[in-house]
Amino acid sequence: MSAQLSQTQLLWVPLAPLAGAILAGFFGKAIGRRGAHTATILGVLISFILSAMVLKSVAVDGARFNATVYEWMTLGNLKMEVGFLIDGLTAMMMCVVTFVSLMVHIYTIGYMEEDPGYQRFFSYISLFTFSMLMLVMSNNFLQLFFGWEAVGLVSYLLIGFWYTKPTAVFANMKAFLVNRVGDFGFILGIGLIVAFAGTLSYAEAFAKGSELAKLSFPGTNWMLITVTCICLFIGAMGKSAQFPLHVWLPDSMEGPTPISALIHAATMVTAGIFMVARMSPLFELSDTALSFVMVIGAITALFMGFLGIIQNDIKRVVAYSTLSQLGYMTVALGASAYSVAVFHLMTHAFFKALLFLGAGSVIIGMHHDQDIRNMGGLRKYMPMTWITSLLGSLALIGTPFFSGFYSKDSIIEAVHMSHLPGAHFAYFAVVAGVFVTAFYSFRMYFLVFHGKERFHHKPFPPEGEDPHHAPHGDEQHDPHESPWVVTAPLILLAIPSVVIGYMTIGPMLFSDFLKDSIFVNSELHPAMEEMAKEFHGAVAMAVHGVMSVPFFLALAGVVVAYLFYMVKPEIPAAIKARFGFVYRVLENKYYMDWFNENVLAPLARGMGHGLWKGGDVGLIDGVINGSASGVGGVASLVRLIQTGYLYWYALVMILGVIGLMTWQLWPYLLTFVGT
Repeated sequence: MSAQLSQTQLLWVPLAPLAGAILAGFFGKAIGRRGAHTATILGVLISFILSAMVLKSVAVDGARFNATVYEWMTLGNLKMEVGFLIDGLTAMMMCVVTFVSLMVHIYTIGYMEEDPGYQRFFSYISLFTFSMLMLVMSNNFLQLFFGWEAVGLVSYLLIGFWYTKPTAVFANMKAFLVNRVGDFGFILGIGLIVAFAGTLSYAEAFAKGSELAKLSFPGTNWMLITVTCICLFIGAMGKSAQFPLHVWLPDSMEGPTPISALIHAATMVTAGIFMVARMSPLFELSDTALSFVMVIGAITALFMGFLGIIQNDIKRVVAYSTLSQLGYMTVALGASAYSVAVFHLMTHAFFKALLFLGAGSVIIGMHHDQDIRNMGGLRKYMPMTWITSLLGSLALIGTPFFSGFYSKDSIIEAVHMSHLPGAHFAYFAVVAGVFVTAFYSFRMYFLVFHGKERFHHKPFPPEGEDPHHAPHGDEQHDPHESPWVVTAPLILLAIPSVVIGYMTIGPMLFSDFLKDSIFVNSELHPAMEEMAKEFHGAVAMAVHGVMSVPFFLALAGVVVAYLFYMVKPEIPAAIKARFGFVYRVLENKYYMDWFNENVLAPLARGMGHGLWKGGDVGLIDGVINGSASGVGGVASLVRLIQTGYLYWYALVMILGVIGLMTWQLWPYLLTFVGT
């Protein structure tokens, strides 16, 4: 490929998955199951190959693309367009999204084999891929918002895929409503940019950033740029599940495991992180907004990790891990280490997809039982799932030389060098989170793959993930390794989970690869420059990491998990009995759901009732419709004198003239009478 990117080639990147989604969705019955998965996998494969070619051209040849593909409408000076912006950030995201999606598509052949909604599921996940690609490739806020809402819509369809299951219906509605809260802030932020910058184009809005930084929000002393950035970040809080808008993400586990992997690894939740990184020229103008971002991320990273400790559903443990890792990425954004945040986004995508698909493989082997307390000793029954899950867990906890180590330690270092308000708390949170992550990750690992085999006499009633896949009636079965369409994606994801961090830390963080994608004011926020001075290669960083505090905290988390669940399993029970209040707080997820359901929901219902009675019934029916009734009454009276007879109209005209003459001559008549 030459340094000039082809618009036609770029168009096929999102359109190929869309074509597969249309074929599987509208013609699924005609083409059958094989036809549906062939069409969608082929579409995503084409998209991945083209994305890899784009990445090579961008990284090696320095190619760039920023142009309008289709102009929808023009309102004055405001242009509404579909356009692509291809740079290092976009090319990296395109490859991550399409590769992980391709693995999920292949995996789904085995996982959803018996499901009656097979074709529909393939259509949805391919449409999900299209939506995310449109989001990351956009060069304007209109297309960004289209992709933003499209991934939200498809996630709603996928979380509630088993629509006969009440918990799935509740979960998808919860995700939809919580994301509407975040999206309200997001569209307000876009609206402020349009109102004061007069454009929907990224480049034009960023060029006017210095002008926006001088303005105050109307009627206040607040900086306009601060309000705008916080509104945009509220959108990211919803999509990327940051506290307190995180409550939808654990419940999204009600969807099939393949979509859990796709949502948590490459699409949906990464949209918020990508958006803030893309908006770096605006966020760099407000330290207040950056501090807000950093503190919210720190709260999410630490406190969501605590919740992972007490989870017993294998998928929910991984889900709370996602929440915590998203918090790490958000902290990096707040520290102006945007490239570190997207670096962790990339590494996390591979090992988190691996862990979710590994969890799904375990669920298949356990005949759709998800409770880790019913497992144990699966290592000898499922060797491929065991080794790949171990590699994913080692990457997650930041083991030196694994991909997660390079990105996670870079985040800790960037926060340590930040001087913004809230940086000290954020540093404590991300460091303490290392121990917490290692503890809950290896708690799950040990309970699932080692120790006693508890699946013959299950101590806890199994709950099937899929109502169409109820656990077998004969519980005296042995687990089994999954078919190759399930294990092959695990192997292909395990490879980058180990090596991608080592291979890309230099280009991603300390080269020009993201230079024109991300802007950092190095004078005010020098963390990245200081990190560059201390970086002496991937090997040196890993060797130094073995002697660092995070490594010993991670090691301590693994050792404590082994002691608690392999050597002395009575210790966790004793701690639970001793600290029952703390356990209840964690089990009830800090009572956030209770607060939402018992405080916010009644308040919202009360406001809705008030608007209905006061606005609809009182104002519209009473005043507006009442005035219409008044006009109708007057019209009914006037209609009585509209007879249609000319002599009647002539009489009225004559009487009118007499009345007018009388009114004009009345003063003279009074004067004459008085005289």
